[in-house]
Amino acid sequence: MGMEIIRSGMLTTLQDEGRIGYRRYGVPVGGVMDTFAARAANMLVGNSRHEAVIEITMAGPELRLLRNQLISLCGADLSVTVDQQPVPLWRPVLLQAGSILRFGACRHGLRAYLAFAGGIDVPEVMGSRSTDLKTGFGGVRGRALRVADVLGTGVISDEVQQWISVMEIQLGENKPMVAPAWLLSERERPSYYGKPVIRVMQGQDHSYFSAESVKRFYAEDYVVSPQSDRMGYRLQGSPLDLSRPLQRLSEAVTFGTVQVPTDGQPIVLMADHQTIGGYPVVAQVAAVDLPILAQVRPGSRISFEPVTNEEARSLYIKRERDLRLLDQLIRRKMAEMEAL
Repeated sequence: MGMEIIRSGMLTTLQDEGRIGYRRYGVPVGGVMDTFAARAANMLVGNSRHEAVIEITMAGPELRLLRNQLISLCGADLSVTVDQQPVPLWRPVLLQAGSILRFGACRHGLRAYLAFAGGIDVPEVMGSRSTDLKTGFGGVRGRALRVADVLGTGVISDEVQQWISVMEIQLGENKPMVAPAWLLSERERPSYYGKPVIRVMQGQDHSYFSAESVKRFYAEDYVVSPQSDRMGYRLQGSPLDLSRPLQRLSEAVTFGTVQVPTDGQPIVLMADHQTIGGYPVVAQVAAVDLPILAQVRPGSRISFEPVTNEEARSLYIKRERDLRLLDQLIRRKMAEMEAL
Protein backbone atom coordinates (compact mmCIF):
# COMPACT_ATOMS: atom_id res chain seq x y z
CA MET A 1 0.00 0.00 0.00
CA GLY A 2 1.28 3.46 -0.87
CA MET A 3 -0.96 6.06 0.79
CA GLU A 4 -4.11 6.65 2.84
CA ILE A 5 -6.56 9.52 2.37
CA ILE A 6 -7.05 11.39 5.66
CA ARG A 7 -8.98 14.33 4.18
CA SER A 8 -10.48 14.30 0.70
CA GLY A 9 -10.37 17.94 -0.44
CA MET A 10 -12.79 19.71 -2.79
CA LEU A 11 -12.40 17.43 -5.81
CA THR A 12 -9.57 14.89 -5.78
CA THR A 13 -9.60 12.25 -8.51
CA LEU A 14 -7.30 9.82 -10.28
CA GLN A 15 -6.62 10.79 -13.89
CA ASP A 16 -4.32 9.85 -16.74
CA GLU A 17 -4.30 10.86 -20.41
CA GLY A 18 -7.80 9.48 -20.94
CA ARG A 19 -9.69 6.85 -22.92
CA ILE A 20 -8.60 6.77 -26.53
CA GLY A 21 -10.64 5.03 -29.23
CA TYR A 22 -14.09 4.95 -27.62
CA ARG A 23 -15.63 8.24 -28.73
CA ARG A 24 -17.62 6.46 -31.44
CA TYR A 25 -19.45 4.66 -28.64
CA GLY A 26 -20.21 7.93 -26.83
CA VAL A 27 -17.45 7.47 -24.23
CA PRO A 28 -15.56 10.75 -23.57
CA VAL A 29 -11.77 10.81 -23.59
CA GLY A 30 -11.67 12.56 -20.19
CA GLY A 31 -8.33 12.49 -18.39
CA VAL A 32 -6.26 15.25 -16.85
CA MET A 33 -7.24 18.88 -17.42
CA ASP A 34 -3.66 20.21 -17.46
CA THR A 35 -1.80 17.76 -19.67
CA PHE A 36 1.54 19.57 -19.31
CA ALA A 37 1.61 19.58 -15.49
CA ALA A 38 0.52 15.94 -15.28
CA ARG A 39 3.07 14.82 -17.85
CA ALA A 40 5.84 16.82 -16.15
CA ALA A 41 4.93 15.30 -12.76
CA ASN A 42 5.26 11.80 -14.21
CA MET A 43 8.57 12.59 -15.92
CA LEU A 44 10.08 13.94 -12.71
CA VAL A 45 9.60 10.60 -10.92
CA GLY A 46 10.73 8.48 -13.85
CA ASN A 47 7.26 7.35 -14.97
CA SER A 48 5.94 7.07 -18.50
CA ARG A 49 3.51 9.80 -19.51
CA HIS A 50 0.63 7.31 -19.35
CA GLU A 51 0.70 6.64 -15.58
CA ALA A 52 -2.21 7.85 -13.43
CA VAL A 53 -1.74 10.89 -11.20
CA ILE A 54 -3.88 12.52 -8.54
CA GLU A 55 -5.62 15.64 -9.84
CA ILE A 56 -6.33 18.06 -6.99
CA THR A 57 -8.71 21.01 -7.46
CA MET A 58 -8.20 24.20 -5.42
CA ALA A 59 -8.75 22.81 -1.88
CA GLY A 60 -6.52 19.78 -1.55
CA PRO A 61 -6.56 16.59 0.50
CA GLU A 62 -4.42 15.24 3.32
CA LEU A 63 -2.48 12.03 2.66
CA ARG A 64 -0.51 9.70 4.92
CA LEU A 65 2.32 7.87 3.17
CA LEU A 66 2.56 4.23 4.15
CA ARG A 67 6.11 3.74 2.84
CA ASN A 68 8.94 5.84 1.44
CA GLN A 69 7.68 7.49 -1.72
CA LEU A 70 9.27 9.43 -4.55
CA ILE A 71 6.74 12.07 -5.56
CA SER A 72 6.47 15.25 -7.60
CA LEU A 73 3.91 18.06 -7.55
CA CYS A 74 3.24 20.21 -10.60
CA GLY A 75 0.65 22.78 -11.62
CA ALA A 76 -1.16 24.99 -9.10
CA ASP A 77 0.52 26.17 -5.91
CA LEU A 78 -1.65 24.79 -3.10
CA SER A 79 0.71 25.57 -0.20
CA VAL A 80 1.76 21.94 0.20
CA THR A 81 3.64 20.87 3.32
CA VAL A 82 4.94 17.60 4.71
CA ASP A 83 5.22 17.52 8.50
CA GLN A 84 5.06 21.35 8.54
CA GLN A 85 7.84 21.77 5.96
CA PRO A 86 7.08 23.29 2.52
CA VAL A 87 7.15 20.87 -0.40
CA PRO A 88 8.73 22.38 -3.55
CA LEU A 89 6.86 22.23 -6.85
CA TRP A 90 8.17 21.06 -10.22
CA ARG A 91 10.89 18.77 -8.83
CA PRO A 92 11.18 15.20 -7.50
CA VAL A 93 10.93 14.81 -3.71
CA LEU A 94 11.53 11.72 -1.57
CA LEU A 95 9.22 11.44 1.44
CA GLN A 96 9.57 9.04 4.35
CA ALA A 97 6.98 6.48 5.43
CA GLY A 98 4.56 7.99 7.95
CA SER A 99 4.85 11.50 6.50
CA ILE A 100 1.62 13.46 6.18
CA LEU A 101 1.21 15.51 3.02
CA ARG A 102 -1.10 18.49 3.54
CA PHE A 103 -2.53 20.91 0.99
CA GLY A 104 -3.34 24.44 2.17
CA ALA A 105 -4.45 27.71 0.59
CA CYS A 106 -4.50 27.97 -3.19
CA ARG A 107 -1.92 30.67 -3.95
CA HIS A 108 -1.96 30.39 -7.70
CA GLY A 109 -3.68 28.31 -10.37
CA LEU A 110 -6.51 25.85 -9.85
CA ARG A 111 -5.30 22.26 -10.27
CA ALA A 112 -2.26 20.47 -8.88
CA TYR A 113 -0.96 17.09 -10.03
CA LEU A 114 0.64 14.61 -7.66
CA ALA A 115 2.66 11.78 -9.21
CA PHE A 116 4.17 8.75 -7.45
CA ALA A 117 7.06 6.71 -8.80
CA GLY A 118 5.51 3.59 -10.32
CA GLY A 119 2.16 5.27 -10.86
CA ILE A 120 -1.05 4.53 -8.97
CA ASP A 121 -2.30 0.96 -9.02
CA VAL A 122 -5.99 0.87 -9.89
CA PRO A 123 -7.65 -1.28 -12.58
CA GLU A 124 -7.84 0.03 -16.13
CA VAL A 125 -11.30 0.53 -17.64
CA MET A 126 -11.28 0.80 -21.43
CA GLY A 127 -7.53 1.26 -21.40
CA SER A 128 -7.45 4.08 -18.84
CA ARG A 129 -7.34 4.62 -15.09
CA SER A 130 -9.07 8.02 -15.36
CA THR A 131 -12.10 8.73 -13.20
CA ASP A 132 -15.23 9.48 -15.23
CA LEU A 133 -17.51 11.17 -12.70
CA LYS A 134 -20.46 11.47 -15.11
CA THR A 135 -20.74 7.76 -15.86
CA GLY A 136 -19.20 6.47 -12.62
CA PHE A 137 -16.33 4.28 -13.77
CA GLY A 138 -12.55 4.34 -13.67
CA GLY A 139 -10.26 5.50 -10.87
CA VAL A 140 -11.63 4.37 -7.51
CA ARG A 141 -15.10 3.05 -8.35
CA GLY A 142 -15.79 6.01 -10.60
CA ARG A 143 -15.84 8.62 -7.84
CA ALA A 144 -13.70 11.26 -6.19
CA LEU A 145 -11.32 10.07 -3.47
CA ARG A 146 -12.77 9.84 0.04
CA VAL A 147 -11.52 9.65 3.60
CA ALA A 148 -10.06 6.20 4.42
CA ASP A 149 -9.36 5.28 0.78
CA VAL A 150 -6.05 3.40 0.57
CA LEU A 151 -4.17 3.41 -2.72
CA GLY A 152 -1.26 1.31 -3.88
CA THR A 153 1.50 2.28 -6.25
CA GLY A 154 2.72 0.34 -9.27
CA VAL A 155 5.97 -1.41 -10.09
CA ILE A 156 9.00 0.89 -10.10
CA SER A 157 11.60 0.29 -12.80
CA ASP A 158 15.08 -0.89 -11.77
CA GLU A 159 16.53 2.42 -12.98
CA VAL A 160 14.21 4.50 -10.79
CA GLN A 161 14.58 2.12 -7.83
CA GLN A 162 18.35 2.57 -7.92
CA TRP A 163 17.83 6.32 -8.01
CA ILE A 164 15.52 6.14 -4.97
CA SER A 165 18.09 4.02 -3.11
CA VAL A 166 20.72 6.72 -3.63
CA MET A 167 18.29 9.34 -2.28
CA GLU A 168 17.37 7.19 0.74
CA ILE A 169 21.01 7.12 1.80
CA GLN A 170 20.78 10.90 2.14
CA LEU A 171 17.75 10.71 4.46
CA GLY A 172 18.74 11.40 8.06
CA GLU A 173 16.49 10.97 11.07
CA ASN A 174 15.60 14.66 11.03
CA LYS A 175 15.11 14.92 7.27
CA PRO A 176 11.55 14.15 6.20
CA MET A 177 12.44 14.76 2.56
CA VAL A 178 15.23 15.19 0.06
CA ALA A 179 14.77 17.23 -3.12
CA PRO A 180 17.42 16.86 -5.83
CA ALA A 181 18.92 20.09 -7.14
CA TRP A 182 17.11 20.22 -10.49
CA LEU A 183 13.60 21.42 -11.29
CA LEU A 184 11.55 22.61 -14.24
CA SER A 185 12.18 26.34 -14.42
CA GLU A 186 9.53 28.90 -15.34
CA ARG A 187 10.85 29.21 -18.88
CA GLU A 188 10.32 25.46 -19.36
CA ARG A 189 6.68 25.66 -18.28
CA PRO A 190 3.56 27.23 -19.83
CA SER A 191 2.92 30.87 -18.99
CA TYR A 192 0.56 30.24 -16.05
CA TYR A 193 0.95 33.72 -14.55
CA GLY A 194 -0.88 36.96 -15.38
CA LYS A 195 -4.10 37.30 -17.34
CA PRO A 196 -4.23 34.37 -19.79
CA VAL A 197 -4.33 35.13 -23.50
CA ILE A 198 -5.64 31.96 -25.13
CA ARG A 199 -4.71 31.32 -28.74
CA VAL A 200 -7.51 29.97 -30.94
CA MET A 201 -8.07 28.91 -34.52
CA GLN A 202 -11.19 29.75 -36.49
CA GLY A 203 -14.03 27.30 -35.89
CA GLN A 204 -16.03 25.65 -38.64
CA ASP A 205 -18.94 28.10 -38.16
CA HIS A 206 -16.79 31.21 -37.75
CA SER A 207 -18.16 32.82 -40.95
CA TYR A 208 -21.76 32.58 -39.68
CA PHE A 209 -21.10 35.07 -36.88
CA SER A 210 -21.47 38.79 -37.48
CA ALA A 211 -18.28 40.75 -38.10
CA GLU A 212 -18.98 42.88 -35.03
CA SER A 213 -19.36 39.77 -32.85
CA VAL A 214 -16.08 38.31 -34.06
CA LYS A 215 -14.34 41.65 -33.45
CA ARG A 216 -15.65 41.72 -29.84
CA PHE A 217 -14.65 38.08 -29.33
CA TYR A 218 -10.99 38.95 -29.90
CA ALA A 219 -11.00 42.50 -28.47
CA GLU A 220 -12.79 42.06 -25.16
CA ASP A 221 -12.21 39.95 -22.04
CA TYR A 222 -14.42 37.10 -20.89
CA VAL A 223 -14.97 36.03 -17.29
CA VAL A 224 -14.92 32.31 -16.43
CA SER A 225 -18.28 31.64 -14.80
CA PRO A 226 -18.65 29.88 -11.41
CA GLN A 227 -20.79 27.33 -13.28
CA SER A 228 -17.67 26.01 -15.02
CA ASP A 229 -16.37 22.49 -14.40
CA ARG A 230 -14.33 19.68 -15.96
CA MET A 231 -16.91 19.36 -18.72
CA GLY A 232 -16.84 22.98 -19.88
CA TYR A 233 -15.99 26.58 -19.03
CA ARG A 234 -18.97 28.89 -19.36
CA LEU A 235 -17.82 32.40 -20.24
CA GLN A 236 -19.49 35.71 -19.45
CA GLY A 237 -18.99 38.73 -21.70
CA SER A 238 -20.27 40.33 -24.88
CA PRO A 239 -22.70 37.89 -26.55
CA LEU A 240 -21.87 36.55 -30.00
CA ASP A 241 -24.56 36.89 -32.69
CA LEU A 242 -25.08 34.95 -35.88
CA SER A 243 -25.24 37.07 -39.04
CA ARG A 244 -27.59 34.56 -40.66
CA PRO A 245 -29.55 31.53 -39.49
CA LEU A 246 -27.62 28.31 -39.08
CA GLN A 247 -29.20 24.90 -38.88
CA ARG A 248 -26.78 22.06 -38.36
CA LEU A 249 -26.73 18.49 -37.14
CA SER A 250 -24.73 17.52 -34.08
CA GLU A 251 -21.09 16.94 -34.98
CA ALA A 252 -17.94 15.76 -33.24
CA VAL A 253 -16.41 18.16 -30.70
CA THR A 254 -13.15 18.01 -28.79
CA PHE A 255 -11.19 19.47 -25.88
CA GLY A 256 -11.00 23.23 -26.54
CA THR A 257 -13.97 23.54 -28.92
CA VAL A 258 -15.66 26.94 -28.36
CA GLN A 259 -19.40 26.55 -28.80
CA VAL A 260 -21.96 29.36 -28.74
CA PRO A 261 -25.45 28.47 -27.42
CA THR A 262 -28.57 30.55 -28.06
CA ASP A 263 -27.76 33.13 -25.35
CA GLY A 264 -24.56 34.06 -27.22
CA GLN A 265 -22.25 33.34 -24.25
CA PRO A 266 -19.39 31.04 -25.35
CA ILE A 267 -18.67 27.68 -23.73
CA VAL A 268 -15.18 26.17 -24.00
CA LEU A 269 -15.38 22.39 -23.85
CA MET A 270 -12.88 20.86 -21.42
CA ALA A 271 -11.55 17.36 -20.63
CA ASP A 272 -14.89 15.71 -19.74
CA HIS A 273 -16.74 17.17 -22.73
CA GLN A 274 -19.43 15.22 -24.54
CA THR A 275 -18.49 13.52 -27.81
CA ILE A 276 -20.88 15.48 -30.08
CA GLY A 277 -22.49 18.91 -29.98
CA GLY A 278 -25.00 20.92 -32.00
CA TYR A 279 -24.19 24.53 -31.11
CA PRO A 280 -22.31 26.70 -33.62
CA VAL A 281 -18.52 26.55 -33.21
CA VAL A 282 -16.77 29.92 -33.34
CA ALA A 283 -13.22 28.77 -32.47
CA GLN A 284 -10.94 25.96 -31.36
CA VAL A 285 -8.33 26.49 -28.64
CA ALA A 286 -4.80 25.65 -29.73
CA ALA A 287 -3.70 22.48 -27.92
CA VAL A 288 -0.58 24.19 -26.56
CA ASP A 289 -2.77 26.61 -24.53
CA LEU A 290 -5.19 24.07 -23.04
CA PRO A 291 -2.98 23.61 -19.93
CA ILE A 292 -3.06 27.37 -19.33
CA LEU A 293 -6.86 27.41 -19.61
CA ALA A 294 -7.12 24.44 -17.23
CA GLN A 295 -5.46 26.51 -14.48
CA VAL A 296 -7.85 29.50 -14.76
CA ARG A 297 -10.07 29.91 -11.71
CA PRO A 298 -13.77 30.80 -11.90
CA GLY A 299 -14.13 34.57 -11.72
CA SER A 300 -10.87 35.17 -13.61
CA ARG A 301 -10.65 37.02 -16.93
CA ILE A 302 -9.29 35.59 -20.16
CA SER A 303 -8.94 36.90 -23.70
CA PHE A 304 -8.53 35.24 -27.07
CA GLU A 305 -5.94 35.74 -29.81
CA PRO A 306 -6.34 34.33 -33.33
CA VAL A 307 -3.69 32.03 -34.80
CA THR A 308 -3.64 29.99 -37.99
CA ASN A 309 -3.79 26.20 -38.07
CA GLU A 310 -0.15 26.17 -39.17
CA GLU A 311 0.94 28.38 -36.25
CA ALA A 312 -0.96 26.21 -33.77
CA ARG A 313 0.63 23.09 -35.23
CA SER A 314 4.13 24.59 -34.99
CA LEU A 315 3.56 25.61 -31.36
CA TYR A 316 2.39 22.08 -30.52
CA ILE A 317 5.35 20.43 -32.25
CA LYS A 318 7.78 22.69 -30.39
CA ARG A 319 6.13 21.87 -27.04
CA GLU A 320 6.34 18.14 -27.76
CA ARG A 321 10.01 18.43 -28.75
CA ASP A 322 10.79 20.38 -25.57
CA LEU A 323 9.03 17.79 -23.41
CA ARG A 324 10.98 14.93 -24.98
CA LEU A 325 14.23 16.78 -24.37
CA LEU A 326 13.25 17.37 -20.74
CA ASP A 327 12.48 13.68 -20.30
CA GLN A 328 15.91 12.77 -21.66
CA LEU A 329 17.57 15.32 -19.37
CA ILE A 330 15.79 13.96 -16.27
CA ARG A 331 16.79 10.38 -17.07
CA ARG A 332 20.38 11.46 -17.66
CA LYS A 333 20.40 13.14 -14.22
CA MET A 334 19.02 9.91 -12.71
CA ALA A 335 21.94 8.02 -14.20
CA GLU A 336 24.40 10.60 -12.84
CA MET A 337 22.96 10.20 -9.33
CA GLU A 338 23.22 6.42 -9.55
CA ALA A 339 26.92 6.77 -10.37
CA LEU A 340 27.66 8.76 -7.20
